[in-house]
Amino acid sequence: MNNAVERIVETFRNLTPAGVELLGAIYESQARFKDPFNEVQGLAEIQRIFRHMYVTLNDPHFLVTGCIVQGSQCFLAWEFRFSHSRLKGGREQCIRGGSHLVLSESGRIVVHRDYWDAAEEVYEKLPVVGSVMRWLKRQARP
Repeated sequence: MNNAVERIVETFRNLTPAGVELLGAIYESQARFKDPFNEVQGLAEIQRIFRHMYVTLNDPHFLVTGCIVQGSQCFLAWEFRFSHSRLKGGREQCIRGGSHLVLSESGRIVVHRDYWDAAEEVYEKLPVVGSVMRWLKRQARP
C-alpha cells in the first residue's frame, strides 16, 4: 500500500465528528462522491454528508478490511458499524461494502464511489419496509 492510500485508510479508521473538518487533507476540493443515497461534488458537500452521519447515527465508524492498489486507483473493502434507536432495538449494525477511489497526482481523492447493497443492509432491517423487502427477495429466487 502506498503512503497516500495508507493516509486515507488511517483517516477513515480514525474519523471523528471533529475530523470531518480535516477531510481536505485526503480529498481534492472538487472531488466527486457517490453512494446509494448521495451524489455530490466538492469538499463542502462531502463534509456535509459525513457531518449528517454523525448527527443521525450513534457511534459510526469504519473498519477497512482489505485494500487493492493499482496505479492511481484503489479499492477498499470495509465494514461500517453504527447503531440507531430505530434499528434492531438500538443494537450495533454492520454494513459491508467497498469504495473505489481515484487519486490525484498529489495523492488526494478525486473520485470516491461506494458500493453496498442498500436493500439488504438497510431496508430489510426496517420494521415495516423490511418485511416487504424480504418477501420480494424470496419471490425473486428460482
